[in-house]
Amino acid sequence: MVRGPGVAPRLAGMLGIVLGTDRIPVRLRAWDGSEAGSPGAPVIEIRSRRTLRRLLWSPGQLGLSRAYVAGELDLPGDLFATVAALTATGRLTEPVPLTARERWRLLRSAAALGALGPEPAPPPEEVHLAGIGGRHSKARDAAAVSHHYDLGNDFYAVVLGPSMVYSCAVWDDPSGGLEAAQAAKHDLVCRKLGLRSGMRVLDVGCGWGAFALHAARHHEVDVVGVTLSPEQATLGRERVRAAGLAERIDIRVQDYRDVDDGPFDAVSSIGMSEHVGDDQIDGYASHLHGLLRPGARLLNHAIARRTGDPRRAGEARQDPSTFMARYVFPDTEVLSLTRTIGALEAGGLEILDVEALRLHYPLTLRAWAQRLEEHWSEAVRLVGEGRARTWRLYLVAAAWTFESGRQGVNQVLVQRPGGTPPPLARPWRTPADR
Repeated sequence: MVRGPGVAPRLAGMLGIVLGTDRIPVRLRAWDGSEAGSPGAPVIEIRSRRTLRRLLWSPGQLGLSRAYVAGELDLPGDLFATVAALTATGRLTEPVPLTARERWRLLRSAAALGALGPEPAPPPEEVHLAGIGGRHSKARDAAAVSHHYDLGNDFYAVVLGPSMVYSCAVWDDPSGGLEAAQAAKHDLVCRKLGLRSGMRVLDVGCGWGAFALHAARHHEVDVVGVTLSPEQATLGRERVRAAGLAERIDIRVQDYRDVDDGPFDAVSSIGMSEHVGDDQIDGYASHLHGLLRPGARLLNHAIARRTGDPRRAGEARQDPSTFMARYVFPDTEVLSLTRTIGALEAGGLEILDVEALRLHYPLTLRAWAQRLEEHWSEAVRLVGEGRARTWRLYLVAAAWTFESGRQGVNQVLVQRPGGTPPPLARPWRTPADR
């Protein structure tokens, strides 16, 4: 189990305490070259005693993540396999406070390795929203969105590819490639919304304008797209002008709560409602209902929790000690499908269709992760190594989340009552799927 003398066996014991196991499911390599752990398992390299100090102060997912982002810990092999191995015990995915005995053992091992000291400052990539207003206030939502989306359009082009679509694709054929899968998703949304020439469409959380461009180009509709990211809006407008569609598409930096120029013939919300929050989701549904013409449809495409009791207060709130909350999506709240449908119905909207796309998201995330690896040097140049490492870990961890079934993603199609009645069949499906 150990190659030569060194510090690795004691490090393995510390990692075992954090993971809640006597036999760690990885191969651990220490800064002195010694090794311990399971032979042939994915490798973790601990490069610095600062990693141990981080684990003392934040024993679990957050401490390990901070060390990885800071480059004090590395995962040199197949990152997908390493994440799967580390999460096998469940201690990192469902944080459990250490017992007093476990904390004492961790402290004693760190002292023996000369790792005691004050808590290291978090890497600068960690977000801090305190003092910017209440949770899901307009100011704080704008700051949370800016943290994630205003990294520079060139970086997003590296990860997302030419389509610049940042939501789950629909993979009719996994070998068809990312661009085809994103186009298939947009076409499916357009069919579900029943878009026809001359309609006026609101795209909530429009990103870089990809859906607006698809809908205007292929269905001859007029689109208002709103985003809280100035960088997204800037590039979105450039893409609209380049496509010759400036008369059909209006992209605004605007909170959806401030949109007051309805009515619209359709509303798309693709990968946006995760930012709304449990306390705000009822108002979200009610406001969008008010922007729809009678008989018009709304499509809500969103990630959904697959565990927990949706009636439990605050069940959607992120654990503040998680990597996603501190580094990736601050203040997001992933609701259960039950909660989302309940809010839409309470808002006066009629459910027409629900489609689960969970199996499509790992394919999308793996495609983005592959692009990041293929353009790693460029990504580091654009956003720095810490941010690039954040994204590498985020994409891999997110893919595992969907592959393991912990979360799903769903398209919920609803209609405002009145006007044209809903169809008897599902005309947006292909004949084989009806």
